[in-house]
Amino acid sequence: MENINLIDSFAEFKELKNIDRATMMSVIEDVFRSVLIRQFGTDENYDVIINIDKGDFEIWRNRVVVEDGELEDPNTQITLSDAQKIDTDYEVGEDVTDEVKLIDFGRRAILNLRQNLASKILELEKDHIYGKYKNKIGEIVTGEVYQVWKKEILILDDEGNELILPKSEQIPSDYFRKGDNVRAIVYKVELRNNNPLIILSRTASAFLERLFELEIPEIFDGLITIKKIVRVPGERAKVAVESYDERIDPVGACVGMKGSRIHGIVRELRNENIDVINYSPNTQLFIKRALNPAKIISIKIVEDHKRAEVYLRPEEVSLAIGKGGLNIRLASQLTGYEIDVYREMEEDDEDVNLDEFSDEIEGWVIDAFKAIGCDSAKNVLSIPRAELIKRTDLEEETIDEVIKVLRSEFE
Repeated sequence: MENINLIDSFAEFKELKNIDRATMMSVIEDVFRSVLIRQFGTDENYDVIINIDKGDFEIWRNRVVVEDGELEDPNTQITLSDAQKIDTDYEVGEDVTDEVKLIDFGRRAILNLRQNLASKILELEKDHIYGKYKNKIGEIVTGEVYQVWKKEILILDDEGNELILPKSEQIPSDYFRKGDNVRAIVYKVELRNNNPLIILSRTASAFLERLFELEIPEIFDGLITIKKIVRVPGERAKVAVESYDERIDPVGACVGMKGSRIHGIVRELRNENIDVINYSPNTQLFIKRALNPAKIISIKIVEDHKRAEVYLRPEEVSLAIGKGGLNIRLASQLTGYEIDVYREMEEDDEDVNLDEFSDEIEGWVIDAFKAIGCDSAKNVLSIPRAELIKRTDLEEETIDEVIKVLRSEFE
């Protein structure tokens, strides 16, 4: 009965925990031998035979036959009379092999044996999970939401292993409930109190890169390479791509007909706005593409300081900067250059800096216009009223008052 209980539990662990056969047999034998050493002082004269498939094991003890009265170590020796009870043909000096039953070890030894096995198998399972996910860092995994907490989400993979998706690694607009399927990359794997901790991420640039590889066959096949990705999760991302085949348009291949290829990625990232940019080793051209949709008049590169001075028409400045400065910030990260935006004015243009109106317009209102790239009167007036309301998030009455003040300057 004890044999059956032990082996059944081993087979169950093997089936559910993916511990390979050789490792399982080695662990079981090591545990048995440690019990033999504690029980008899040595395991050298014992053979442990394990058959996981059949669900049984045997322990055989080898002893040397000695004359009656000369027995010194009953674990390694057996008297002639006892040996002949097993087989009458035994003689002094011969080896006798007999089976040792587990129940003979005593209840305490059996209990220790079971606890040691459970502990060893648990350690193996931890090592298996740690090694498996250590090799998957940067890869996409899919799991089911098991528990939602304030600071993190507990996810179970298809083997029942626990994965953690912290709030800091979730897209701000992510919302998950128990039972939902989640895709994320394995961000890092560490040991905490000797337990494997698998951290997932949906905000890492590598997550977006893996999604591109899944959705765009040319990237998966290596015909198109992703040179760099920068993103503000859930808001905007810029992806620089390059094709090694002149016949392939890398941007067109990534976006697809009417955005068909990139649509799935955008949906997965909660409608994150993704700009796919054709990479160029020409710095000026690359910066120009990175600032899309703004139209650049000229660019001056200050190579020593990794800085670029970009000149645009006043009405293009807000497009280059983007809402909250997001577009220009991502363009700087993508190109590796600090980008400064300047307005290119016509010779007969006369403009007035918004700061000159501080007596009539409150400072916080002026700051709101500067945040969208408008720091002059004509720059504000060049943008439609509805667009100003949308970009600045100011009240309509405030916008109307500002427009009135600025127009009176030129009238």
